[in-house]
Amino acid sequence: MDEMNWDLFYEIHSGIPRQGPGDRDSTEKAYRLMRGLPEKPAILDIGCGPGKQTIDLLRISGGTVTAVDNHRPYLDQLTEELQKTGLMHRSKVSEGDMADLRFPDGAFDVIWSEGAIFIIGFGQGLESWKHLLKPGGYMAVSELTRLKPDPPAEAKAFWEGAYPAMQDIESNEKTLEKAGYETAGHFILPEESWWQDYYNPLQERVLLLRKKHKDNAEMLAMLAEEDRERASFKKYSGFYGYVFYVMQYSALECSDGV
Repeated sequence: MDEMNWDLFYEIHSGIPRQGPGDRDSTEKAYRLMRGLPEKPAILDIGCGPGKQTIDLLRISGGTVTAVDNHRPYLDQLTEELQKTGLMHRSKVSEGDMADLRFPDGAFDVIWSEGAIFIIGFGQGLESWKHLLKPGGYMAVSELTRLKPDPPAEAKAFWEGAYPAMQDIESNEKTLEKAGYETAGHFILPEESWWQDYYNPLQERVLLLRKKHKDNAEMLAMLAEEDRERASFKKYSGFYGYVFYVMQYSALECSDGV
């Protein structure tokens, strides 16, 4: 991640609805796995990007959402959408680093992160964010996950380079239990959630930028990796996918200050 040319990355990943797989139905399904929430829960959306799921959470929950990202243009895009939809009064948009969140302990009923926890690592995110939850609060995150053992060599080689930390469902659930959470449920995101708001618009963006930057070798290499990732998913989606993990941080763990 440290060697990434972030200026080029953000140019590629701008002007599209989402920065990773997701859809409204999956957001709602994950939210409904959480039992006993307050009528108007306080939600922290970490790595919100342009915030399509932020809008969905506001509508589904009836609560408040604090949306955090480190890329100001995404936050500006989200702010504009919040103003259009009349939801600004129940939201706060905050620029910040997910590895150094400046909120009081126990400030939130729910911590949410769709397709972003990989940036600091699944286990690290669960550990470093849990102090922000109220006793008995919930965390819901989507994470790239191995779905079958022994993937084809092509898929294995790609993801060993792109995301070597990828684990299977059982390993991720052991990680969350070790961090002091109880599983409330998990499910695999449908394949359509990869294409409609992510891969399809991203493919159009790649075609546009390939013409614009035809003499920029670094950009062309990054665009080729986008094509390679999309082709890998099209061929091998049965072997990996995004899984939504919903978990509750135990009141006992919180009261013990762990």
